[in-house]
Amino acid sequence: MSEKPKLVRAGIGVMLLKDGKVLLGRRHSDPEKADSLLHGEGQWTFPGGKLDFHDTIPGGAARELEEETGIKAKELEVFSVTNERVHDAHFVTVGLIAREFEGEPRVMEPDEIVEWKWFGLDELPKNIFSPTGKMIRNYKEKAIYKH
Repeated sequence: MSEKPKLVRAGIGVMLLKDGKVLLGRRHSDPEKADSLLHGEGQWTFPGGKLDFHDTIPGGAARELEEETGIKAKELEVFSVTNERVHDAHFVTVGLIAREFEGEPRVMEPDEIVEWKWFGLDELPKNIFSPTGKMIRNYKEKAIYKH
């Protein structure tokens, strides 16, 4: 019996920028509830998730943002691409930025994200999800992709 081939998945992360602060959500500490194939339990992350079959990148990002926070983005722009590899998963994650949006963050999926909080770009929590940290670095360095 041959082993099923491992596939690269597409992820999306949305950076909401307001008054020099970004919105991050703390994933549940239980790996089953955190719903992260990249093992991000207990870590701070952007709203986002996996790109669904036939999604456009901005459409999938807008859907994930609203599902997780209740916020509606007015416009989304690609600003980052990351390549995440762990022992059992591989994701290419596209980061999109929303400078204009409607609504205030609410915990919409409490079994996955336990809280949303605004952080200054220079006052980020230490326990940050790797793709989110790389996207913030890319934003600060004005680079779309860095190794």
